[in-house]
Amino acid sequence: MESRLYQQRVWQMFLISCMWVAMGVTAKNGNFSVVSDRPSVVNVGAMFTFNSAIGRSLGPAIFAAIEDVNSDSTILKNIKLNLIVQDTNCSGFVGTVEAMQLAGTNIVAALGPQSSGIAHVISHVMNELHVPLLSFATDPTLSSLQYSYFLRAVTSDHYQMYAIADLVDYFGWREVVAIFVDDDYGRNGISVLGDALASKRAKISYKAAFPPGAARSDIDSLLVEVNLLESRVFLVHVNPDSGLTIFSVAKRLGMMSSGYVWIATDWLPSVLDSSASIDPDTADLLQGVVALRHYTPDSDLKTRFSSRWGNIKKKETTKFNSYALYGYDSVWLLARALDSFFNGGGTVSFSDDPRLRDQNGSALRLTSLQIFDQGPKLLQILTEMNFTGLTGKVQFDSGKNLITPAFDILNIGGTGSRRIGYWSNYSGLSTVAPETLYTKPPNTSNSNQHLYSVIWPGETTTKPRGWVFPNNGKPLQIAVPYRVTYPDFVTKDNGPLGARGFCIDVFEAAIQLLPYPVPHQYILYGDGRRNPSFGNLVNDVAQMKYDAAVGDVTITTNRTRMVDFTQPYMESGLVVVAPVKETKSSPWSFLMPFTWQMWAVTGIFFLFVGSVVWILEHRMNTEFRGPPRQQLVTVFWFSFSTMFFAHRENTVSTLGRLVLILWLFVVLIINSSYTASLTSILTVQQLSSGIRGIDTLIASSDPIGIQDGSFAYNYLIHELNIAESRIRILKTQDDYVQALQQGPGGGGVAAIVDELPYVQLFLANTKCQFSIVGREFTRSGWGFAFQRDSPLAVDLSTAILQLSENGDLQRIHDKWLSRDGCSGQSNPIDESRLSLKSFWGLFLICGIACSIALVIFFCRVLLQYSRYSPEGEQRDIEEDEPARPSRRSLRAPSFKDIIDFVDKKEAEIKDMLRRKSGDSKRHPSQGSDGQSS
Repeated sequence: MESRLYQQRVWQMFLISCMWVAMGVTAKNGNFSVVSDRPSVVNVGAMFTFNSAIGRSLGPAIFAAIEDVNSDSTILKNIKLNLIVQDTNCSGFVGTVEAMQLAGTNIVAALGPQSSGIAHVISHVMNELHVPLLSFATDPTLSSLQYSYFLRAVTSDHYQMYAIADLVDYFGWREVVAIFVDDDYGRNGISVLGDALASKRAKISYKAAFPPGAARSDIDSLLVEVNLLESRVFLVHVNPDSGLTIFSVAKRLGMMSSGYVWIATDWLPSVLDSSASIDPDTADLLQGVVALRHYTPDSDLKTRFSSRWGNIKKKETTKFNSYALYGYDSVWLLARALDSFFNGGGTVSFSDDPRLRDQNGSALRLTSLQIFDQGPKLLQILTEMNFTGLTGKVQFDSGKNLITPAFDILNIGGTGSRRIGYWSNYSGLSTVAPETLYTKPPNTSNSNQHLYSVIWPGETTTKPRGWVFPNNGKPLQIAVPYRVTYPDFVTKDNGPLGARGFCIDVFEAAIQLLPYPVPHQYILYGDGRRNPSFGNLVNDVAQMKYDAAVGDVTITTNRTRMVDFTQPYMESGLVVVAPVKETKSSPWSFLMPFTWQMWAVTGIFFLFVGSVVWILEHRMNTEFRGPPRQQLVTVFWFSFSTMFFAHRENTVSTLGRLVLILWLFVVLIINSSYTASLTSILTVQQLSSGIRGIDTLIASSDPIGIQDGSFAYNYLIHELNIAESRIRILKTQDDYVQALQQGPGGGGVAAIVDELPYVQLFLANTKCQFSIVGREFTRSGWGFAFQRDSPLAVDLSTAILQLSENGDLQRIHDKWLSRDGCSGQSNPIDESRLSLKSFWGLFLICGIACSIALVIFFCRVLLQYSRYSPEGEQRDIEEDEPARPSRRSLRAPSFKDIIDFVDKKEAEIKDMLRRKSGDSKRHPSQGSDGQSS
């Protein structure tokens, strides 16, 4: 389509150019040139449609600005602007011809046009002639990258469409029907809207285009067609002079009532603002419409212009729209740029295009079209201008668009409109004026988007849902898996619904809670001989073969990328089922409560604590003294008798008592845990299986069974890297039983991997012949699948939560799936056995306490030993036994001396130290003499 439009424009350009080509060939070589150093008059062009909603405001404003510039002695001294105006007359062809005539009048710049179609054509011409074009066309595809002399003097529709996308996202709608005029202005604006909505996870569900100047009957047929669609959010992007017809037809068709949303672009405020007052009949057509208007900040300049409007010449309306402000500022922008241009030494000169030569080298000259030689310099000055006008700050960005684009958000009601907020590309939707937000950091987060309340069509403040079921007599097409295994969940039924089961009852209960009817039809998916592929089912919904899928559809990551799921109504996850056998009681069952590591550490600590208590008690407790053999027996006896609190030895030391109290506490906990674990092992049915869970299943090379159609097939292969050759597809519950009973050696499987709801039902149906081993190794759920961005998925999620809260979901579950359950896990012995990780904290505390007690004990012993010497003891012995010859020789303290000291009774040590202290006081020098001898 774009190439065809381009060809049409090139052909149009060719025809128009031919109108101006000279019939003769001049033999003159060189370029014809017209030069003026500082002219007294400068020609400026203007092109727009006089008799239009925009032109009736734009024209008088431009004339007034020209008059103001020419009467202002501070700008363009001794130079007057001569405005040459052409009426484009709402016609692409006529407008293009008029624009070409204007280009042939040696103008230095042009204002307009307002028409996007004419702007595309004339921009080519202005590029070649180097004449800056200050256009009021809002078509977002008009770009300075393609047309270097194109400057947009009004806010682009690019920003307006992103403002609409933010508005749609703010109210939570996901689909929009675009009603637009099928020309450059309409098509290109809606194209940008599609991109903007896509960034918000919304979309244009239908593009309703009508040709320019369409008859009322054509518009009537178009609106009848869109009224049959699901979406109730309508965007109207049309020309101002024909837009009201759409609302008139919509009113007659009942499309301006409650539940509808109508959004209009800036064309509607352009019509209403330029009217002295809104006609009651017109106002009645627009009740509840939301519209966007170019935002211009309030200022003294704007107030004075509003007051002056009544005295402006050539006006046809008593009020004006925003285009009048942009037109006035555009003239002053050009005047300031020309003033700077001439003050910088610029001149006005025109010359022929040297590229137009014939084969003899002679110039083929257009009789009127000439190149503005200083156009590039004037263009650069224009793009660098910066001043404050009626529309606020006038300045261009790098794309030659006005900076700080913003819009008013209006709500039409009564006989006028009210502003419910603003939009700017700086901070999105806000109830605060944009110029205030420019002083703060930008914030476009959802929590920062605000608007005042809206009165919607039907005079309601309740936000419309934005969609209904299509009014075309076609019910919702819902695919239902035709299951072979586990028909309790969902399967075929001969009743009116055509399907029955737990999933069907949940869905029917949920739609009953919705505030609107949901006509639907169940379509069986599958042939009834084997379970269908749930992956294919979801894929068909994504490809819009079905509107939804209702059944035991597992929510997986890959599936959520294709469709929208509701809130899960059933928790699920993969588990392992394996054959188990009853284990007979063992004569060594009394050892099973603890793991071997626990037994080893417990035994070591019994001996360790007994030894510590012996060390702490040995010096002062006669029960811990005696021959070495007796003391060794005492240590072992005391250690293990504490297990039964049957120790007969009393502790007398403070440290020993503290250690013993803490150890008895540890023993109490160990005994209690041992008793509980042993009781569990001996009383619970003992089941055993060679498969302990998913890890041992992966490590083995045995076959694995899965349910036909289950997502577990891809999960095991792609996520757990299990060889595809190990997978066995099981189609019925009988296949389950047979495969498990045969085992891997008999052509069966070692275990089955399936979702927990199926397994629970399978175990109940088989009287618990098998059991779940290990734990659930994935977490997921079942939900209803809908096409992407379906609003029904959100509403049904709320309904499912309501079912869960009021208990209806559990009652439906009990109706279909209530069975006598089986013990969920096998191998209770392994689960009841106590390991070291459950008690290492107690052992750590006990060990630290014993270590601290030993450190304190030995520090006290070393302190006593420092006050005691073996020589002193020898002397005392010799004094007590003078007749006995001494066999000791004087020597340094040895390790044996220290051991002998530690082995002494506490009372003896204290008595020796007291006597030594008393002798030292009576014979101060005796000790010194004895040592020297």
